[in-house]
Amino acid sequence: MEEAVVTAGQLREQGNALFQAGDHAAALAAYTRALSLCDSAPERAVLHRNRAACYLKLEDYAKAEADASKAIEADGRDMKALFRRSQALQKLGRLDQAVSDLQRCVSLEPKNKAFQEALRALGSSMQEKMKTMSCTDSKVEQMFQILLDPKEEDADKKQKLGVTLLFQAAQNLIVLAREEAGAEKIFQSDGVRLLAQLLDTAKADLMLAALRTLVGLCSGHRSRTMAILVELGAPRLSAVLGVEHEQVSLAACNLLHVMFDSLKEGMQKEFRGKEDAVVLDSSKDLKLLIKHLLELLVLEGASAHGRDNALNLLIKVVPRKSPKETNNSLSLWVIDQGLKKILEVGSSVCGVAGSLPVTENSRMSASVLLSKLYDDLKCDAERENFHHLCEDYVKSWFEGHELAGKLRAIQTVSCLLQGPSDAGNRVLELEGIMDSVLSLCASVSEAHQLVAVEALIHAADKAKRASFITANGVSLLKEIYKHSERDSIRIRALVGLCKLGSAGGTDFSMKQFAEGSTMKLAKQCRKWLCNEAIDAGTRRWAAEGLAYLTFDADVKEEFVEDKAAMQAMFQLAQSEDRSVLYAVASTLVNCTNSYDHEEPDPQMLELAKYAKQHIPEQHPKDKPDFVKRRVRKLLTAGVVSALACMVKSENPALTSSCRELISRVFLALVEETEDRGAVVAQGGGKALIPLSLEGTEVGQTKAAQALAKITITSNPEMAFPGERIYEVVRPLVSLLHLQRTGLENFEGLMALTNLAGISERLRQKILKEKAVPMIEGYMFEEHELIRLAATECMCNMAMSKEVQELFLAEGSDRLKLMVLYSGEEDERLRRAASGTLAMLTALHPPICKRIPQVTVHWLEILQALLLSPSTELQHRGAVVVMNMTAAAREVAEQLMASEMLEILSVLAKDKEKPRVAQAAKESLAQAVAYGLIKPNPGQE
Repeated sequence: MEEAVVTAGQLREQGNALFQAGDHAAALAAYTRALSLCDSAPERAVLHRNRAACYLKLEDYAKAEADASKAIEADGRDMKALFRRSQALQKLGRLDQAVSDLQRCVSLEPKNKAFQEALRALGSSMQEKMKTMSCTDSKVEQMFQILLDPKEEDADKKQKLGVTLLFQAAQNLIVLAREEAGAEKIFQSDGVRLLAQLLDTAKADLMLAALRTLVGLCSGHRSRTMAILVELGAPRLSAVLGVEHEQVSLAACNLLHVMFDSLKEGMQKEFRGKEDAVVLDSSKDLKLLIKHLLELLVLEGASAHGRDNALNLLIKVVPRKSPKETNNSLSLWVIDQGLKKILEVGSSVCGVAGSLPVTENSRMSASVLLSKLYDDLKCDAERENFHHLCEDYVKSWFEGHELAGKLRAIQTVSCLLQGPSDAGNRVLELEGIMDSVLSLCASVSEAHQLVAVEALIHAADKAKRASFITANGVSLLKEIYKHSERDSIRIRALVGLCKLGSAGGTDFSMKQFAEGSTMKLAKQCRKWLCNEAIDAGTRRWAAEGLAYLTFDADVKEEFVEDKAAMQAMFQLAQSEDRSVLYAVASTLVNCTNSYDHEEPDPQMLELAKYAKQHIPEQHPKDKPDFVKRRVRKLLTAGVVSALACMVKSENPALTSSCRELISRVFLALVEETEDRGAVVAQGGGKALIPLSLEGTEVGQTKAAQALAKITITSNPEMAFPGERIYEVVRPLVSLLHLQRTGLENFEGLMALTNLAGISERLRQKILKEKAVPMIEGYMFEEHELIRLAATECMCNMAMSKEVQELFLAEGSDRLKLMVLYSGEEDERLRRAASGTLAMLTALHPPICKRIPQVTVHWLEILQALLLSPSTELQHRGAVVVMNMTAAAREVAEQLMASEMLEILSVLAKDKEKPRVAQAAKESLAQAVAYGLIKPNPGQE
C-alpha cells in the first residue's frame, strides 16, 4: 500500500498547530519540509516568515533575521515579516536597522499600537546606547592617555604617582572590557598592543590588570580572540603562565581558558557583516596554544604552579565534553605530541636529579589528565598506541639509568595506576618492575622507600595484582610498619595493609585479617590524622587508610564517635593538598552507607545456599538505625561545611567520580526530613547545584534528588535565595526522564509543583526546560502517587498563559483527561484535577465552552463534585460551574436544563459552607441574568 502524499499546505497547517502547541522545534521542521515541496513564491514567503517566528522562539536570532529577509524580498509590505526581522535585529544589537523596519511597519499600519509602542521602546534603547557609547569613548581615551603618557611635570611626583595612575587606569580598563562597547573600543584603539606592553613590565599588578582586561576582550568573541593571539603570540602567553607569581599565573590560566572556549565554540556575541568577514578556521590556533602548554610542562624555568595550571587547562579543553561528540582528534594529537611530556610530570621524584619541580597536586593532575585522554579513545587501536607509548617511556627509564631511572619508572607506574589503571597494570607487568618495587621497599633512603611503598599501595588497589601482593607484600608491609623509624613510611605501609585488609568490602563474612587487627589499624590512622605535627601530605595517607577501613561497620562507629578525628579530616579536606578529596569522600560514603546496594532475591539466596556458594552478609551495625545515628553525628560535626568547601575546589582532584561520591553523601544527609534545614543552613543547597549539573550521570541524579527532597519540604525561596532558585529547575526536570526510577520521578514532580506555585518567572523557566510534555506523560502513569503528583504539578503550571493555551489545542486530550480525573475514585486525584479545572475556567474562559465537547460524562462529573461529602471538592466543583455559567449563555443553558439547577439551589442555602454557597448563588444569579430561570423571591 502506497503512503499518502503530504502536501506543502498540509505541512504548513501541521506546523501552525505545533507552533500553537508550543513545540517550536517541531514546527520549524514542518515548515522546512514544506519549503522543500513548495514552488509558489507567495507560499514560500509565508513559510519563511513562519520559520522566522520559530527561530525567534528558539532564540536563534541570526536565522530569524535571514528568514524574515527572504519573506520581505518577496513582499516588501509584509508587516509580520518586517516586525519579526526588527525583533531579531534588536537582539543582534543592530538597533538602527531594527528601527528602520519598525518605522516601515508604522507607515504601513499607523494605528497599530503594538508597532508604535515597540518603536518608542527601541528609540529609548538607542538613546541609552548612544549615551553609553559616548561615555565609553571618553573613558577609554582617558585611560589610554594615563597609561601612555602620565602628564605630570614634577619628576618626583611623576615617579610617585605614575605607577598609581597606571594601576588605576588599568583597573578601569578591566571594568570597561566587561561591556561589549568598552571591549570593542579598547580593541579598535590599538589596546592590545598597549596591554602587551603592560605584560612586558614584569610588574604583577599591571600584568594582572592586562590579563583581566584581555579576558573581557576575548570572552565569547572568536575573531577578536584570534587577532589577540596573533598580536601577543602563544609563546608570550605560555611564558606568563609559567611565571613564579601565583596570581599572575592563575590569571593567565583564566585568559587561556576563555580563549580556548572562544576558539572552540565560536562567537556568542555576534555582529554580522563585520564578524563574518573575519571568522577563520581556528583549529590551527588551538593546536598552537596546546603545543606551547605541552612544552611548558617540561620547561625547566617554569614554576611548579604554572605547570599545574597548564595541566588543569589541558584537562578542561582537550578531551571531549560528551561521548555524543564524535571527533576525538584533539586528544589523539595530544597523545602523539605530548604523552611523554605529561609522563615527565607524573614521574617526577623529589630529590632525584632531572626531576621537574612540582607541587603536591602535580602528579595527581597528571594522572587525571592521562585518565581523561585514555577515556576519550574510541577503539582498541587507539588504546594500544597509548599503551605502547607508556611502556616505551617506562622502559626508557628502567633500562640503563641505574637507580635514579628505576625510581622514575616506578613513579610513572604509580601515576598511571592512579589514572588510566589499565595502562598502569600493563606497565606493572613489564619484566623487573614488580621485583624492583618490592626490593626498594626495604631501601635505607626515605625518598626511595616512599616511591616504592606508594607504588605498592596503588598496585594493591587493583584486583588483578591484589592476590600477588597479598602473598608477597603483606609480610613486607608489616615489617616496614613495625620497624621503620619514619612516620612518613609507616603511615604509607599502614595504608597498604588497610587496602589489603578491606578486600572483602562491606561483606561481614570476608575479613582478610585476624579479629581486632582492622580496629587497631583504624585507631592508628585516626591518631596520625589528628597529629598536626605531621605534614598534611603525610596525614593524607591516614585519610586514605580510613577510606578502606571504613568498609567495616565497627570502624565506622568508632570514627563518628571520635570528634577530633572527624574535625581533622574535614580540615584536611580544605587544605591545599586537594588529592585527599577522594579519600575523604569515600570515607563519608562508607559511614553513611550511601553506596548502591540491592536486596538479594530470596529465591537466589536459597539457590546459592544449596550450591554452597558464598553469600555476602551485612554487618549488624550497618542496619538503618545505626546509619541514621551516624548521619546525625556527622551533621553535628560540620560535615556539610566541609563538603561545600570540597565542591568549590577548581582542582583536577575533584574528578567526576569524586563529585559522585559527594552527591551520594548529600543524598544520605537529606534522607530525614528534620535534617534538611541544617543541611541548607550550612551551605548544602548551594553546593548541590553544581553537583547536579556536572559529573557522572549517577552523581548528577543523586544531587538532583537531594535538591528535590529539600525543595519538597522547605520553602524554596529560603533554601535557594535570589537567582539560585532558577538554577534548581534544570536538575529537577532531569529527574522526569524515563530512565530515572519511579521515586526520582515522583520527587521531581513534587519539587516542581512547589516551584510552579511561586511565580510566573519560575513557571516560564520550567516551560523553557521542556518539562510540560514529561509532566503530561506522567499523568497517564499507572502508579497512583506519580499520577497524582503530575496532576498537581500541572495544576500549578496551569497558571501560565502558555499552558492554558495547550488545553485548547486541536487534537489534544489534555482537557478531557482533567475532566475525567475529576470523577475518579481517588479523592486526592479528584482534588488536583478539579483544582486545575477551577483555575483554567477562571483564567481562560474559552475552556468553559470546550468542556461540554470533550466527554459526554462532563455533567455527571460536575454534579458528583457538588454532591461530594468533601467540602473542598464541593467548592472546586461550584467554582467550575460558576465560571462556566459566566462564560457563555449556551453553556449555562445546558447546566440549568439538568439536575444541576436543583443541586445549586440546595447548596446556595447551606450556611455551614459559605464559600460553596456563595459560588452557587453567583451561578444562579447569572442564570437569572440570562433569563434562563426566574428569581426566587425567598432567596437571600
